[in-house]
Amino acid sequence: MNTQVSSATVSPTSTPLADVHAALGASFTDFAGWQMPLRYASDLAEHKAVRERAGVFDLSHMGEIRVTGPEAGAALDAALVGRASTMPIGRAAYGMLVDHEGGIVDDLVTYRLGEQEFLVVANAANVEPVVVAIADRCRPFDVHVADETARWALVAVQGPASVAILGPLVDVDLDALGYYRSASATLRDVPVLLARTGYTGEDGFEVFAPVEHAVTVWDALLSAAREHGGVPAGLACRDTLRLEAGMPLYGHELTRETSPFAAGLGRVVKLDKDPGPVGLEALRRLAEVAPARVLVGLKGSGRRAPRAGYAVVSDGNPVGEVTSGALSPTLGYPVAMAYVDAALSAPGTALAVDVRGSELPVEVVALPFYRRER
Repeated sequence: MNTQVSSATVSPTSTPLADVHAALGASFTDFAGWQMPLRYASDLAEHKAVRERAGVFDLSHMGEIRVTGPEAGAALDAALVGRASTMPIGRAAYGMLVDHEGGIVDDLVTYRLGEQEFLVVANAANVEPVVVAIADRCRPFDVHVADETARWALVAVQGPASVAILGPLVDVDLDALGYYRSASATLRDVPVLLARTGYTGEDGFEVFAPVEHAVTVWDALLSAAREHGGVPAGLACRDTLRLEAGMPLYGHELTRETSPFAAGLGRVVKLDKDPGPVGLEALRRLAEVAPARVLVGLKGSGRRAPRAGYAVVSDGNPVGEVTSGALSPTLGYPVAMAYVDAALSAPGTALAVDVRGSELPVEVVALPFYRRER
């Protein structure tokens, strides 16, 4: 069968909520070609609100690719490293798309919406290569691949008050909607896809809404969040939240030069698929050889934080590189993720980070740095 491929209009540089963010006093930054709210008032205040109450995020820069048809599950088995064909309806799965050498093209979340319908959510910077790759790999199957990025707004509510905030607004029993599950819902008369997923280390939900209803959904969620002490939250605090939770960011911890095994994500790779996706043979070879460098957490002291690109050293010799780092608002000390020589990756190992010629002592620790109480 020949795969049918369609695309929505080219994604804009501003999300459908840009005017709302401006009215809220947001500072903007260019992220993957999108003008995104970096912060509204204070990075630290927004971070703290998410950890203690709730934050509302605009994630409409993310890409949505819909795959439908009689062979949709088998097609995604051939495109991605996971096994979409065995996912129950209503479940979501974290996974990846890799290249012929096993390098990571993007990390993705796939939602099974129906027997013959899936939604793949890609990082904003990688929407085009992901759409091209999925369409190409699905070509032998009876499926339709559609880039629907421009059709959807995505608003997230993250934090311990998320259920209390969202519950009265939707016609879904949130207590019955488990982690990494999704359901169709209605929010203020708007049909939405509601998913219990997120990127902060807290409980929370992501709400996919038709772009023409973006403001209605945002206003409803933010108004309800404020009743529980919640705030609008920008990309700056989202980065420190995901770092504390040990969640990788594409372009930092994940690239085409890194494999899922070096990143500690081999669990999402299904090596026994036959036929398998592009890159499966390379992944099988990589799985048999211990990576030279692996991703670890680093804990510092004081107030100076390692930053991406800084060298990790041992006895003055370079042994790795920091991929993300910040002073943790929750923990009160510097944290970082880094790729280091596998022989030096055990928790408790004493290393240092070269910060402009000065060596900042750090200790290897297990990820994540922060784990919410359940």
